[in-house]
Amino acid sequence: MKDFVYETMYILRPDLIDEQVDVAIAKYRDLLQEQGAENIQIQNLGKRRLAYEINNHREGVYVQMNYEEGPGSQIAVMERAMRISDDVIRYLTTKQPATPVEMPAAVELPEVEVAEPA
Repeated sequence: MKDFVYETMYILRPDLIDEQVDVAIAKYRDLLQEQGAENIQIQNLGKRRLAYEINNHREGVYVQMNYEEGPGSQIAVMERAMRISDDVIRYLTTKQPATPVEMPAAVELPEVEVAEPA
């Protein structure tokens, strides 16, 4: 298992038909596979309203990809392809630890009695 898991969230233009969305998703999945990424998981979250207008679009098709980085530089290759694509209106890749972060134990506070108003 790798030390880090990557998550890439990208937004496609809302005017793409389902077949075009599937082609775009397959394109970026294939780019990752060619560069050696492993355990690729993709979720098409569907069309959603954007928080603000981007390139004259008020909606977009959200897609989330989680994967482990292989020996190549697949993130740079994929982001370069997204940057020059007219179909992608925004993208963001984050790096997260592969193992869940352990939260510290809860601290118990002593009970405090509250006086009732007279």
